[in-house]
This record gives sequence, structure tokens and C-alpha cells, in this order.
Amino acid sequence: MDDVRASSAWVASHSSHVLVDSSGIEKVAETIDTIPKVEWDFEGIHYFDNGPLTVQYLFVLDALNFCFWPDKDLNYDNLAAGLKAAMQNDKSVFDADRLQKYTGPELRELLKWPRSLPLEDERVRLLQEVGFELERSFDGKASNLVESCGKSAVKLVALVTRHFPGFRDHSVYKGHQVFLYKRAQIFAADLWGAFGGQGYGEFYDIGSITIMADYIVPAVLQQLGVLKYSATLASAIEANSQIVAGSEEEVELRACSIYAVEKMKELISMKSGKQVLSIELDLWLWSFGIQCPALQHHRTLSIYY
Repeated sequence: MDDVRASSAWVASHSSHVLVDSSGIEKVAETIDTIPKVEWDFEGIHYFDNGPLTVQYLFVLDALNFCFWPDKDLNYDNLAAGLKAAMQNDKSVFDADRLQKYTGPELRELLKWPRSLPLEDERVRLLQEVGFELERSFDGKASNLVESCGKSAVKLVALVTRHFPGFRDHSVYKGHQVFLYKRAQIFAADLWGAFGGQGYGEFYDIGSITIMADYIVPAVLQQLGVLKYSATLASAIEANSQIVAGSEEEVELRACSIYAVEKMKELISMKSGKQVLSIELDLWLWSFGIQCPALQHHRTLSIYY
């Protein structure tokens, strides 16, 4: 995760459209003694059986966890709960050989969604990629992938991005490669949260994971005064205009969010005298954001978040 932190810091120091406001970070840190604990499954929408099927479910979930906004009625809850119901109905639904054969209409049927999904062809392609590589390299089981990382979240992210191209979330910004790895990191975070840091969720280096840079976190940070946008970018977001994937604006929104929360984490840790995890900050910011339906986020067609 050093690449994620270092490249995000580089973007923040060369940013043209998004400013990380140090005084804004300090104000937020001053108001927080400890990070409010948010339960991982506080809405009860995830499948959990404390075993390998949960790992398989989470990997499929995180393979598909991106780009809901083009459909105003679709959100993460629909995905998580839909996949949960599918798993409860048929324990073999996410077997590797079956993942390789799903079509768009079949995925819709799994989720009980009445119309085409945003980026549906890409979602199906990624499902098939997951099924193929799990079968080829991990005997079909995501739990074997997790067990091969030796309880290292960093190694798990590296394994996921090495074996599954659809998780390789990076961009080139002003000639520099920027690593963000939202969905690979959220798989490790989901395991840690679901299993309570035990079993498949035990990682000795969970503190190395950064926040998961998506749509919601930058919008919350902007509302908190931690991020400030140029007039042009602010107008584009307010108008619901599409921000092009890989553009300077889009990379800055995500990378500056990572950098800002890392700085926030450092200040809160110093103030409290306790280690604060980026995962905890991310979950708190995300839960804050989804409870504000009027919050305006940037809109980018992307398979990465």
C-alpha cells in the first residue's frame, strides 16, 4: 500500500482542481476523540456463515461493486442483498464454473433487477474473469486465495491485483502512475469486518489498508471542508455532468481523498494516543454519506468504484 499512499500524496501536491485543506483536516480531527464505531454489516444486507462461502460471496460482491449511479434506483444495498438472497437460495450459485457462464440477463435475475444493469457487459466479464482465475489458480475457491496470503492484507491486495486484471485500479496522472486499488482493498476490509478480525479476516497488517476511494468519500470530505474544488469542477458536479475516467479531475478527487484521510488519521491517532485504522475512518465517512441522500457526488463511468 506504500504505492497507494505515495502516489496519492504526489497527486495532492500537484493537484490543479482539488485542494486538500490542512485547516479543514485539523478542524475535523479536533472534533473527534475516537472514531465512531460503525458495525460492518449495520444494515444486515450481507451473507455471512462464518466460512468459505462467505469469502466466495464477498469476492463476487467486490468484483461487482462499482458504478450504480446511472440507474437512480440502484445502489450498493441492492447488490449486497441480492447476492445474499441468491446465495441463501442456492449455495452453489457462485461456484467458479458457474461464474464463468453467467450472462447479463442471468445476473439481472440473480439480483431480481428489472432492467439492464449499468455497465452490465463489464460486470458479466468480471464475473467470468473471477470464475476462470479462481478455477485455474485457487481450486475454484476465494478462501484458498485468502489463505495463500499468510494473514497479510497487503499480500492479499497484491495477489488479487496480480491474478485478476479487473481489480487493477490505477491511472496515469501528469505522467506519473497513480495506484488506488479500491475494490482490491475493500475485499480485505470486508473480510476483516465480516469475520471480526478473526479467521479469514485476520490480518496482522490491516493498518496498511487505506480508505477506499469512491464517489461518496470525496463528497463527504468536501462537505466537511477537508477538500475544496475549483469552480469548474464544483459546477460540473453540481450539474451532474460526467467526469471522464482517468481525467485529472477524477484522479485528483480520489487520490486527494486518500491523502487527506491519511493525514486525518495521523492527527486523530496522535490526539487519542491510539492506533486509528483507515478502514474505520472509511466506514464512518461512507455511512455518514449514504445517510445524506442530498449529497452530490461526482459521476464517472468506471469499473473500479
